Amino acid sequence: MSRYRPPREPSSPYITGEGAIQLRDELRQLWKVERPQVTAVVHEAAKNGDRSENGDYIYGKRRLREIDSRVRYLTNRLEDVTIVDRIPSNTEKVFFGAWVTLEDEEGKNVCYRIVGADELDTSKGYISVDSPLAKALIGKNLDDKIAFTLHGESHDYLIVDIRYSG
Repeated sequence: MSRYRPPREPSSPYITGEGAIQLRDELRQLWKVERPQVTAVVHEAAKNGDRSENGDYIYGKRRLREIDSRVRYLTNRLEDVTIVDRIPSNTEKVFFGAWVTLEDEEGKNVCYRIVGADELDTSKGYISVDSPLAKALIGKNLDDKIAFTLHGESHDYLIVDIRYSG
C-alpha cells in the first residue's frame, strides 16, 4: 500500500473579513502563546536525561511539529487569500459573503452564508464557496430555482431571501 495521495484541488482564494481576523488570531495564539509554552516544556524535559522514554519530551516535540506546520499553513494562506469585506453593488444577486434563505419542496426554510473554505462551519450555517450548493447559488437572483446533486441525490430549492449583513 502506497502513501501517495493525489494533490487536492486548491480551494478558492477568498475569505470574509471576519474569517481573516480568525485566522490571524489563531496564528497569533499559536506563535505567541502556545509555541513558547510547549518549547519551555520540551526544554525542561530534555534536561532530564534519557529522551527515548520521556513522555513530555516526545509529545512536546510532536506538538511543536504540529504547531509549526499549522503556522506555516496559516502564514502562507493569509498571504494568498483575497479578503472580501465589501457588499457588492448588486445585492439582488447571490455573491460571496451572502446570507441566502432557501425553501425546499416541502416549504421548509434553511439559511446559509457563502464563505471561504477556511471558514466552513455548518453549525453556524456557513458553507464553502467551493461546495456544490454554493456553486449552484452564485450569480442567482431572488425567486430563482436552483437544483444541485450531492452524493448522488438531487436537491431543489427556491431562493426566498438574499442579504449581506451579519
